[in-house]
Amino acid sequence: QWYQRRVSSGINAEYGGYDVVGLDWTVDPNIARDFCHIAVQGNLDPCALYAPKEELTEKVAEMVRQFGVRNYIANLGHGIYPDMDPESVKTFVDTVHRVSEEIMNKGDPFNQLYT
Repeated sequence: QWYQRRVSSGINAEYGGYDVVGLDWTVDPNIARDFCHIAVQGNLDPCALYAPKEELTEKVAEMVRQFGVRNYIANLGHGIYPDMDPESVKTFVDTVHRVSEEIMNKGDPFNQLYT
């Protein structure tokens, strides 16, 4: 099941049986993890894909580090724009894979086992 809901103070913790909460780019990952103990998806601002490669790489890396790798689906916080450069999408995906592997290889139980 899928559920998406955001309120001004963060996200609604009453997700009633849903498996995943989708987050837009305005939700702080720390707040999301405090309130949600199910999988979360998101939340990079899609406009970040217009940034230079180095800046995009850092934004994506920070997002993955903040969410961790357990119960997390790295994604944009909204849809992709039609004029997006496919190379930016490739940078996004490659960075998610690289940083996720780094976290898992460190053996950090917080990031691997976050529930």
